[in-house]
Amino acid sequence: MDTANLSRHETAARSAAVTVRSIRVELDLTGAPERARSGFPTTTTLDFDATVDATWLDFIGEEVLAVVVNGEEREIDYDGARIALTGLAAMNTVRIEAVGAYSRSGEGLHRFHDPADDETYLYTQYEPADARRVMACFEQPDMKAAYTFVVDAPAGWEVLSNQAPSRIDNGLGVQRVEFAPTLPISSYITAVAAGPYTRVEGEWRRDEQRVPLGVFVRRSLAHHLDADEILEVTRQGLDFFTDAFAFPYPWGKYDQIFVPEYNLGAMENPGLVTFTEAHISRGASTEAQRAARANTILHEMAHMWFGDLVTMRWWDDLWLKESFADYMGAHASAVATRFHDAWVTFAGKRKSWAYTQDQLPTTHPIVADIPDLEAAKLNFDGITYAKGAAVLKQLVAFVGDDAFFEGGRRYFAANAFGNTTLDDFLVELSAVSDRDMRDWSAAWLQTSGVSTLRLEIDEGRAAVVQSDPRPHRLRIGSYDLVDGRIRRRDQVELDIVGERTELDLPDADLVLLNDDDLTYAKALLDERSLRTVEASLSAVEDPLARALVWSALWNATRDGDIDVARYLAIVRAHAPAEGNGGLLSATLVNAAYALQHFVDDARRPVEQRAWTDATWQALHSADAGSDAQLSWARAFAGASAFDDSRGEEVRGILDGRVPEGLVVDPDLRWQFLTALVTTGQADADDVAAELERDDTGSGRSAARGALAARPDPAVRAAAWTAAWTDESLTNDHLDAEIAGFRAGGRRDLVERFDEDYFLRIRGAWESRSIELARRLVVGLFPESGSLDLVDAWLEGNRDAAPALRRLVIEQRDHLSRSLRLRGGAGR
Repeated sequence: MDTANLSRHETAARSAAVTVRSIRVELDLTGAPERARSGFPTTTTLDFDATVDATWLDFIGEEVLAVVVNGEEREIDYDGARIALTGLAAMNTVRIEAVGAYSRSGEGLHRFHDPADDETYLYTQYEPADARRVMACFEQPDMKAAYTFVVDAPAGWEVLSNQAPSRIDNGLGVQRVEFAPTLPISSYITAVAAGPYTRVEGEWRRDEQRVPLGVFVRRSLAHHLDADEILEVTRQGLDFFTDAFAFPYPWGKYDQIFVPEYNLGAMENPGLVTFTEAHISRGASTEAQRAARANTILHEMAHMWFGDLVTMRWWDDLWLKESFADYMGAHASAVATRFHDAWVTFAGKRKSWAYTQDQLPTTHPIVADIPDLEAAKLNFDGITYAKGAAVLKQLVAFVGDDAFFEGGRRYFAANAFGNTTLDDFLVELSAVSDRDMRDWSAAWLQTSGVSTLRLEIDEGRAAVVQSDPRPHRLRIGSYDLVDGRIRRRDQVELDIVGERTELDLPDADLVLLNDDDLTYAKALLDERSLRTVEASLSAVEDPLARALVWSALWNATRDGDIDVARYLAIVRAHAPAEGNGGLLSATLVNAAYALQHFVDDARRPVEQRAWTDATWQALHSADAGSDAQLSWARAFAGASAFDDSRGEEVRGILDGRVPEGLVVDPDLRWQFLTALVTTGQADADDVAAELERDDTGSGRSAARGALAARPDPAVRAAAWTAAWTDESLTNDHLDAEIAGFRAGGRRDLVERFDEDYFLRIRGAWESRSIELARRLVVGLFPESGSLDLVDAWLEGNRDAAPALRRLVIEQRDHLSRSLRLRGGAGR
């Protein structure tokens, strides 16, 4: 048995027998700047009650030095993941002295040496089960405790944790910072960060409550930090959630830190929220990017209540935090900040993630069956986040806004600092809505798959036909083309339950079956509506209606109902006029994906050339300095990695011949240079010169990816070998090697590794951390012209880890869809 992969059954037994009172964690990080030092001393003291005489603590590190139980030093029984404890009393104090390992994968305590100024930065990332890489703990969400962190670090560093310091002792070149105890929290949302971060301070006040605010970033990025906007959104969010939940923010301070080489968008550690540095632009950023950051800030803030204050008992109910936070991020953005079109972006982009995930053979209910930690790790997906949020939007339409929020208030009041399951929330919601929520839960939370809605019109009668029937509260909008604009003329609201619902519907140029996007379903366009948007999509005035049209077109293309060439023609015709930045960015990503995965090999060069030309023309026709101009510049850089026809224009931009108003920041320069390298129009000397201009952490990752992208069989072979065997690669550097290996869609350079992939993945899964193994399994999956190799592996590896098989099955499904669409034709 892999003892690192904790199961639901055994953790439930442990929490039933053990009650934790407090945990004290002492970390010595004074040696972190020494690059040769791989580990750090960590001492954990746990006070707990037990009704059994034996249990275990979770720890993954370099070494366990001492185990002391109730004052008595015990023989160390450690298997690399678990420390066995025996001879327990009713009340226990256990001290574990150990050596943890600095992380290069973003799991546990990650260490980053900044090449820009040679400074060292540390931060922790734990969800779902990596706190055990830093401290000995009970690594499960339902064993909450008050944590006290004590950190030794170099003098002059910022040292941060969930709470504010209660005592700081300064020594010769070092400091010891002891933090105030936390309120009861789970191990995975504790946090520590340390390093010479730049601090920007603020404050939020409400009546007698005062919350200190902090924003932190590496020194070398400080001049790019727009802290004023981040603090503004933070204050707006605290105002909104305090009113909405009627439970004061409970965690004292509210620090937000932007960190390098981060695996996630952000993480909701109470009092110390961590974000990826990708939210800090090194040059120009679009309004859509700032809106996405605001949404993320509010998503994590919602977790202070949904997830931190009240936490799911086990990962089956992950939706109790992630679905709610995803919903609240969009809702709070729309009503509390200037980013009022958050639901437009959600409809056009976020739900696409959910639809894709929900059509895979590995789809699962929102309330999922999660037997172990590996399964939990993979369920941070489009169903748990975006589908769950969409379903909650449907729930609000079903019970009403007031009942939904009142149910939440009662839920927090009844379960504060505790752990819950689905039933605990449904009880509160049923009480305030006067509706039995069991049928709704069964239809939406406990089943999988996505319904499809289509319109049938026959001799003046209309009907909505539903596959995979569920109850929907929705609106149907009728739109007409008048004076060159498409405007809604009529709207009807109704409930749809069965397979067929007849209704009176006026004749219209465009009919939207899920107008205002109230429900979660793929709503198809009828043929007349399709012809209307094909000619006039950019004339649709309402951005949410356009989002629904773009979504319907993309779903139909993925399903083969619309020929991909027709879809790409619509994008070329109407995307240049798309005024919503979120919709534009999503459409550009989808078009690029369709080109590489859905277009027949023989047809692809023609379609790719048309797309490259379209992005170049749109770049020049966009208003100078506009968000659209920047979005099209990025799309042009991406297209140029697959088509070398405009290499001179790309080189011209790098040499300073830039369209008026376009800000070519370091990241965009790397995109353009990598495109030239991929197509053989730039070489290693060009990469070296660019790295000299931008010798930063981001620059080094980009340079690694560019060098691996050179169209040379030996170079791609070296990237392949490095990805699988070089365990010194950080998470970002591994991503760069994978991206370089796959650059330009050059199957002729990489297809010889297809068989080797299937020989390697099982060993990688068993020997690498799940974060890095997943990147290898997904990122290097062969885009071959046949399913034979993957089918043979699945047949011959039925005993492989279920989480590994899930990833391979999902990649097989993507490949199968790609092969099917390349060989077929839709409308």
